[in-house]
Amino acid sequence: MTTTTSQVLDDFAAHLRALELPLPLPGAEQARGEAAAALSQLGDHVMPRLESLDAPLLVVVGGSTGAGKSTLVNALVGAPVSLSGALRPTTRRPVLLHHPADEPWFTGPRILPGLARVHAGPRAGVDAPPTPESPSAVESPSAVESPSAVGDLDPATTLALHAQGRIPQGLALLDAPDIDSVAAGNRELARQLLRAADLWLFVTTANRYADAVPWEVLGTAAAREVTVDVVMNRIPDREGVAQELAEDLRGMLERQGIEVERLFLVHETAIDAEGMLPPAVIAELQEHLAALAADAEARARIARRTLAGALDGLAGSARDVAAHATAQDDARAQLRTEAESAFSGARERIDAALGDGSLLRGEVLSRWQDVVGTGELIRGLEAVAGRARDRLGQMLTGRPAPAVAAEQALGSSLVHVVLDEIARGAERADTAWRAGPAGRHLAEGQDLARVPDGSEERVAAAIRAWQGDVLELVRAEGADRRTKARLLSLGVNAVGVALMVVVFASTAFVPTGLEVGAGAATAVVGQKLLETIFGDEAVRRMAAEARERLTDRLDALVAERSAPFLERLDALGPTGAGAELEADAAALSRLAHDIREDG
Repeated sequence: MTTTTSQVLDDFAAHLRALELPLPLPGAEQARGEAAAALSQLGDHVMPRLESLDAPLLVVVGGSTGAGKSTLVNALVGAPVSLSGALRPTTRRPVLLHHPADEPWFTGPRILPGLARVHAGPRAGVDAPPTPESPSAVESPSAVESPSAVGDLDPATTLALHAQGRIPQGLALLDAPDIDSVAAGNRELARQLLRAADLWLFVTTANRYADAVPWEVLGTAAAREVTVDVVMNRIPDREGVAQELAEDLRGMLERQGIEVERLFLVHETAIDAEGMLPPAVIAELQEHLAALAADAEARARIARRTLAGALDGLAGSARDVAAHATAQDDARAQLRTEAESAFSGARERIDAALGDGSLLRGEVLSRWQDVVGTGELIRGLEAVAGRARDRLGQMLTGRPAPAVAAEQALGSSLVHVVLDEIARGAERADTAWRAGPAGRHLAEGQDLARVPDGSEERVAAAIRAWQGDVLELVRAEGADRRTKARLLSLGVNAVGVALMVVVFASTAFVPTGLEVGAGAATAVVGQKLLETIFGDEAVRRMAAEARERLTDRLDALVAERSAPFLERLDALGPTGAGAELEADAAALSRLAHDIREDG
């Protein structure tokens, strides 16, 4: 296997292992199963075969419950090496029979690395050293030497090895569990072993060859271009029956698009006391396997064809799983959009409340009028500003309460607006998520719409911190001697409140600006008041800085409330698996094409 080929397979395996399809979308569970099967096939068959094209051909004997697979295998080796009988499911532990000289190919984890090896029969002397491709095979830690330990192992996780001289060198037989077993573990193991096959010897009977499950599995084999030989077992020994059944079975295979190399017919025959078939019954099959073992070119052709088909099948699996991964990413993006839209809407509504004058009504307006002393605004804004300055100057000595009260009222009003809007944002995000299965899955067990404990305190603290920012801006701007005298004559708190009012009345928040009325007039008073102290340019600069700092704090408050939603999405892991798997599919298809070309 070249470095490029190895990289293609390693990348695909890494992407499959990293794959997560956490959202309960349609087909996600099946896609996870397909990804697991593809990863299993990579390790069980594709990688080992690419590394060792000259390794013995693996013939997996599969079929339905009671089809006589184990009896057939026993007949081929002339000894009862695989359990057969009336108990169903009969084959629990897969049995692999190989020539003694081929033992190093199978004792290590070259193929089916997830199955521990047990030497369930007498071991012949190994007359061949480990192959270069499998130098440590005989040292495999997964091999169990003691027959007494075999019974303690789970049959579904072990592979019983038999070295048998009657198995021709260059070929191995693997007796698999029933594909329609009543035990789910047996069914899955049977499919895993079939995915590892170079050649599938499908065993059916005259009574059950039309059963649905075998044809489903045969269709899978055909899609992967696995070479298939079929044995029809237990054919009634009556004239013309075998030919009739054979023609019917061939017709079914042809209609399903399943190409079969050979069809073997085994007549119903009595077995002996040891459960063995007469050798003559399986003579044709035995001769075929011997001839195949002796023909290196034929074995290589079968191995390459099955390998190329497996790679094409994996490419198809990669595309299927990629589609589901992309669907997961799309669902996550939709959920993120819904959450972000809900909270961006909340943020926009907060800005609208800041700019439409609503904060300068009610108690805030009353407290601000206490500060500036606005009455009849009849002599122009300059005159009003002058009266306000006079009033403020009179109030400063020992009476700062009106400015503080105005600051507190303004802050309290802003806190309520922020709390109300982020609560509405959370409710909208939660409602949107619960409208579909993916969002319901993420929201399950959590009341994301509930206002968290301590929210009011955190919002209030953030608004107080911003108000502290505004007072610091006022102090910093009034640091020079001339401006400082004016500032001190009016009071930092009063001037700071004036700047806050200007910020709230600013049309930077909404295009329409402040509504006309008493609030607008008093806001203009604040503007003029600031301009007389600091000048036009300084007021614009201070208002912009105060507005920016308020925006930052409001953004942080909204982000904090949206975090429980977005964190659930982030916890799902990285996105982009679909694109990676699509690239893998293209690379696997190219690799399959190259193998066919080389063959």
